[in-house]
Amino acid sequence: MPAYVIYQGEVTDPDRYAEYRAKAGESVAAAGGRFVVRGGEVTSLEGDPPPGRTVVVEFPTRQAAVDWYHGAAYTEARAIRANAAVARMYVVDGAEAT
Repeated sequence: MPAYVIYQGEVTDPDRYAEYRAKAGESVAAAGGRFVVRGGEVTSLEGDPPPGRTVVVEFPTRQAAVDWYHGAAYTEARAIRANAAVARMYVVDGAEAT
């Protein structure tokens, strides 16, 4: 079953964040993930829209997502992001194919 990492972040240092995006993107690809949503305009249908960027990354399994997050490549990227954005990130299971 696929799993999705949901990221919502407010960029505080655009230059440093650009460095994070490049490293994060490389780490996602290397771990077998793919971007489903990467920023973009938000239209709120109910409630307030989340501040900042929303990113959704699909991984083949929940374990693959967790392994990516704790892996060396993304740990390095996360260290860069620590001073470039305020973020919330979590993983959710997707729906099984029918």
